[in-house]
Amino acid sequence: MKHFIYILAFLISSLGFSQNEQLFEQANDLYNKGDFEDAISKYESIIESGEHSAALYFNLANAHYKLNHIAPSIYYYEKALVLDPNDKEIHNNIAFARNMTIDAIDKTPELGFAKFSKSITNWLTFDNWAKLSILLMVLFVVFYLIYYFNYSSTKKRLAFIAAMTFLILACSAVALAFNNYHLVKNDQPAIVFAKESQVKSEPNLRSSESFKLHEGTKVQILDTVNNWKKIKLADGKMGWIPSEAIKAL
Repeated sequence: MKHFIYILAFLISSLGFSQNEQLFEQANDLYNKGDFEDAISKYESIIESGEHSAALYFNLANAHYKLNHIAPSIYYYEKALVLDPNDKEIHNNIAFARNMTIDAIDKTPELGFAKFSKSITNWLTFDNWAKLSILLMVLFVVFYLIYYFNYSSTKKRLAFIAAMTFLILACSAVALAFNNYHLVKNDQPAIVFAKESQVKSEPNLRSSESFKLHEGTKVQILDTVNNWKKIKLADGKMGWIPSEAIKAL
């Protein structure tokens, strides 16, 4: 019975994949013909089925860009970059889309140790740092056993040095894994979808206006209170914006 269920599930998933492939080709054909609205509808139906890929988000972003939909184009380019962060074409196209935005926000540069620490932390993912730490701990145990059971003073010294080196590296990898996890967990980007939205000093309409934001601007979500989101800009400015004005990535 279990085998039958597995086979049935495989057939259903295969059928869904085949249908999505056909929809993707149809959407690409509509895009090439200049029928961007219908192409968007096809791409979105694929996403609603649960399929996600950099190519799908990239093509959807291109269709929105052709229609001058600033916020949706940037939003889907950003989602494509999450899945394929090294794709040069995505980087080029999102740069064009960002040129259509109104808000000019200078990113606060990271300097010194903070910049170095972040670059090292992001060198590997959380999972890969964890795997590396396990490998280094295994090497520590191996060289410690060599040190413990060896009678040659020279070999014992070398094995001890190697064991302590791998232990330090393993502890460092664990620390970097948790630091990476912390960075990813606190990274909650969103795109402003409202044409124009007031950013308030507090999460209520009676509070004073801190500044205005326009569609396509990327922000970081820091907190949520009722129907308000506390956001932070790349230049360090913070405030509260209505939840419906932004769309989280």
